[in-house]
Amino acid sequence: MIIPRPAVIDQIDRMLSIHPVAALLGPRQCGKTTVARMIAARQPSTYFDLENPVDVRRLSAPMTVLETMSGLVIIDEVQRQPDLLELLRVLVDRPENPAKFLLLGSASPQLARGASESLAGRIGFTDLSGFNLTEVDTLRHDQLWLRGGFPRSFLTDDDSISMVWRENFIRTFLERDIPQLGITIPAETLRRFWTMIAHYHGQVWNAAEFARSLGSSEVTARRYLDILSGAYMVRVLPPWFENIGKRQVKSPKIYVRDSGILHGLLQLSTLPELQSHPKLGASWEGFVVEQIIGVLATRDAYFWATHAGAELDLLVRAGGKHYGFEMKYADAPNVRRSMRIAVKDLALEHLWVVYPGRYAYALDDRISTLPVASIPSLAASLPALPLETP
Repeated sequence: MIIPRPAVIDQIDRMLSIHPVAALLGPRQCGKTTVARMIAARQPSTYFDLENPVDVRRLSAPMTVLETMSGLVIIDEVQRQPDLLELLRVLVDRPENPAKFLLLGSASPQLARGASESLAGRIGFTDLSGFNLTEVDTLRHDQLWLRGGFPRSFLTDDDSISMVWRENFIRTFLERDIPQLGITIPAETLRRFWTMIAHYHGQVWNAAEFARSLGSSEVTARRYLDILSGAYMVRVLPPWFENIGKRQVKSPKIYVRDSGILHGLLQLSTLPELQSHPKLGASWEGFVVEQIIGVLATRDAYFWATHAGAELDLLVRAGGKHYGFEMKYADAPNVRRSMRIAVKDLALEHLWVVYPGRYAYALDDRISTLPVASIPSLAASLPALPLETP
């Protein structure tokens, strides 16, 4: 079963209308190749997969091959041959260049940095994660929350098969994908660190605590975090702070980005198991954070907290205004003093309390509930966000 992803395809189309090169970045198995093939089916195109030995041989003399191409040229797993980026700069700078290029990659820091340096002004970026609520039936939000957004996990016949897929994904990622990125960390060490993050999910990053648990230095703990963040496995949500005369938290929050992978690391395979687990609220928070950021396609997202206890789970800036989100896994969430403080101190245009219920209603001035199934409507509620082009 193939689920259409029109918003992602529209974003790539916009990037290719502006630049000769577009990059689609995301974790392995999130659907990049499927999206690329959907785009390719609409126009003359040529596809290269750098994990396929045949395609690698086809590109053994890349300049000779690519300079004859026209239409759309798709290069999958481009991080395997980073030297292609310099070559693409030469090709797209040709007068009346007849080709557009779509690059697919799984390792964001190396690929994004190399592409930004080699193809500055010539490339636009689009990030892709798993499915979100704009792409699946919103009535299936519990299934999306439990299994996560990776297509093969979400679309399986039952929860047990999905759990097996996620366990195998975690193992393959640690034992094969990480070494292929040139990272020489023992798989068990990185798995232990990743599991620690799962238990720390939704909390403020504390390098010293992680270092003590690992028996390593804070620099090493930070390096592990950067590896998982760069591979799209962990979200490091930066803090927002203003000059409001209060001591504010200035360390980031950390989340396992895909809720299904989080539940795999915590060994939670069914919804009843999740609903009785101590990380229920944190899991819900992380799931909703990813859905909102994915639907709005923004990088201008933060959390806010003061040392006195006031906090806001998510702050999004759009059109010069601030919008806030609190995540509550409750049947009938209430207004808390912390919410009113956030509305006042941050001059929020509006604050939504996202919950699993069905009805949207006002809680206070500029505070209302937002059913999780209504998250796709946020794009129409906020001012247009700019295209993401680093």
